Amino acid sequence: MVDDNELERLRDIAVPAPDGEAKARALAAAMQAFDLDEKISAVPQGTPAGLRLTERAQKLWRDIMQRKLIATPAITALVALPIASYAAFEMLKEQPPVIGGNGTVTETLADKRAAQKPAPEQPAINEPLAAAPAKAKKTDADAEYRANSQVVPATPAKPATEVDGLVKQEAAPDALPPPAPAESGQLAAGGKDGSRSRVMMNFKPQSQDEAARADQAPAGEAAAMPASPPAMVDSKLMVQPAPMPADQMQPQEENRDRIETFKTNPVHETAQDPVSTFSIDVDTASYSFVRRSLKEGSLPDPDTVRIEEMINYFPYDWKGPDSAKTPFNSTVTVMPTPWNEHTKLMHVAIKGFDVKPAEQPKANLVFLIDVSGSMDEPDKLPLLKSAFRLLVNKLKADDTVSIVTYAGNAGTVLMPTKAAERQKILAAIDNLAPGGSTAGEEGIREAYKLAQQSFVKDGVNRVMLATDGDFNVGQTDDDDLKRLIEKERKTGVFLSVFGFGRGNLNDQMMQTIAQNGNGTAAYIDTLAEAEKVLVDDASSTLFTIAKDVKIQVEFNPAAVSEYRLVGYETRALKREDFNNDRVDAGDIGSGHSVTAVYEITPKGSGGEQVDPLRYGQATVDNGGVANAGEYAFVKIRYKLPNENVSKLITTPVTAANEVKSFDAAGTDQRFSVAVAAFGQKLRDEDQTANFGYDRIAEIANAARGADPFGYRAEFLSLVRLAASLDGNK
Repeated sequence: MVDDNELERLRDIAVPAPDGEAKARALAAAMQAFDLDEKISAVPQGTPAGLRLTERAQKLWRDIMQRKLIATPAITALVALPIASYAAFEMLKEQPPVIGGNGTVTETLADKRAAQKPAPEQPAINEPLAAAPAKAKKTDADAEYRANSQVVPATPAKPATEVDGLVKQEAAPDALPPPAPAESGQLAAGGKDGSRSRVMMNFKPQSQDEAARADQAPAGEAAAMPASPPAMVDSKLMVQPAPMPADQMQPQEENRDRIETFKTNPVHETAQDPVSTFSIDVDTASYSFVRRSLKEGSLPDPDTVRIEEMINYFPYDWKGPDSAKTPFNSTVTVMPTPWNEHTKLMHVAIKGFDVKPAEQPKANLVFLIDVSGSMDEPDKLPLLKSAFRLLVNKLKADDTVSIVTYAGNAGTVLMPTKAAERQKILAAIDNLAPGGSTAGEEGIREAYKLAQQSFVKDGVNRVMLATDGDFNVGQTDDDDLKRLIEKERKTGVFLSVFGFGRGNLNDQMMQTIAQNGNGTAAYIDTLAEAEKVLVDDASSTLFTIAKDVKIQVEFNPAAVSEYRLVGYETRALKREDFNNDRVDAGDIGSGHSVTAVYEITPKGSGGEQVDPLRYGQATVDNGGVANAGEYAFVKIRYKLPNENVSKLITTPVTAANEVKSFDAAGTDQRFSVAVAAFGQKLRDEDQTANFGYDRIAEIANAARGADPFGYRAEFLSLVRLAASLDGNK
């Protein structure tokens, strides 16, 4: 028999630290005893009442054990009592108490141990079992976490039981221990079994893959794992985090789009700098950037607004040449400036010869497609595949298609195949799947090699690169890629680039290699845009009628005090580059139209922004200014696709090119001016600071004209969106 005194001694004995096997045995014994004592009747399988109480308790304990939460202070305290009883029983068996001669119990080995180490302070009966044994002061972060957490019941309320109470105490926010003193964004190691407890301070939301990796990581890697949100307990334990306040949320993933920065063209004083030289541009990517930004509810980054690309996005009915011998025709119009009463606009429009379908040469096309892992988004590879399907259906039966893909390395998916085998080509496109890094440089080399194998003399030989962004394997520097493209274009194979998606788009690289590959750069954000670029504008996209097209304008200082070119900042050339046939420039495709707008200040108009030089003097001829009746002299230099020596076209600009009022200008001229004004407004340029969106919309609407594809109607909606976002009517 054990008397009361002995029980008092046993109660004060220090509890030894349990090992994993002792925990398991104690837990099994407790559950077996509970199961034997339970008096709830069995519930038949399949009834709405669910599992019996013992089965529900066992399932909850199994879930807790599987998540390695047994190492938390809450569960340790919960299991401590049955373990302590079991340990005391074993100690009594190994060393029974010594009974003295007077019937009292003498000191045991356990008493000696207790004397050497004070027993821990016991919690009061009504304290939560999950409370930490140490009296550590809770940190502010812990308090904030509890305040921001909420308990969401996973099932309808049931009558409370002892086991339910224990589980609720474990799951309650107040039962959580203070956060471990680990660095933010890490996992702190837990108990001896290597279990982990998550640090909640300044957590970064995990993806599902990251969460799975965290749960499967070995114990030794715990400290290196990223932190997880507070919702670390399964929904069955009913702890869910409250939404984090907006000012505490982590920023979204960094936008790694690479856009070339540039300064707006300045105003030039004609007496000192009368010549303007630039390469023509038929790219349209900027307009698509702007449209996507506005439709997503934000004003575009000013550096994504290239005004010439916005103007040239739209088809215009400029007068074209009468025959292919002269690849394009120019039309110059001088009109009042709608945003400045002291200046005029000199509008230069070029229209390329439109090759009839029956006369179009054979096409040898190589689709160079980025299938790296980052392309696995709806607006990237899936949209790309749909876009190229549209192009394949546009090709003639004797055209040739090859497909090269690149990710970690490049490979040929489809050898040169006649477009008559459409199903074979479409099947190759449909089977494309994303994965890996981005070895773009290797892909370019492979594509050019394949294009050379099936080269068509006097035909169209073009690599069509479709990508979402940077190259990160092989040559990745823009200048290195530029030199590679320059070398390959000498073989007669040209390059066009089509961008997809957001967040990783390298527009700067796209512009560089497209310009030096005698091709175009477009950005495809919708299937409608794919249809415009690859179907409606297929002739101008694929069939080049003139290459290295440059424009040089010399202004007459006797008639024009100042001028500025609207847009074309990234296409500027040196004056001496105009006559240098080694300097690359833009290309014009079949039926392409190119528009450039100058704002000029007529002599004596009072609108000059630069003070004249006191000792300046204009060029004179025989005591007077030469060609005094001209505003300017426009020169256009170009090469035919298969030639390397340029030809020259010139046009003097006189009063015969001038209209008296802005409304007297043609419909296309006025609409293109509205687009130019919109681009300047988005770039927040000084010239249009006081020119409202409502006036831009008024001009565009009045000059809407024939709009069979709805492009101009869409432009009006973008102007309204920008007005709402800018708040500047």
